[in-house]
Amino acid sequence: MSSKKLLVIGLLASIVIAGFLSFYASSQPDGLEKVSADQGLDVTAVDSANADSALADYGVAGVENERASAFLGGVIGVAITGLAGVGLYVWLREPKSAETK
Repeated sequence: MSSKKLLVIGLLASIVIAGFLSFYASSQPDGLEKVSADQGLDVTAVDSANADSALADYGVAGVENERASAFLGGVIGVAITGLAGVGLYVWLREPKSAETK
């Protein structure tokens, strides 16, 4: 299998997982939030400085439809992570020598 085909398959799988499966994520609080609520710590908690950021709460700010917001948030997150990985690869890879060209 060619590397381009593998890249496209991986990208599509990431979009499906991040975008479509996010619809089925639990709306219940995660472990840390649950323990905080059980111990009464959530009463004194304050919102993070990033609470009103563009991708807060696993969605996209300004998108009213909750499913569309979660889908876009997942896809944007995959894109940012992928671009960071590619950038890191390009930055750290060995330079090609004149002999291998």
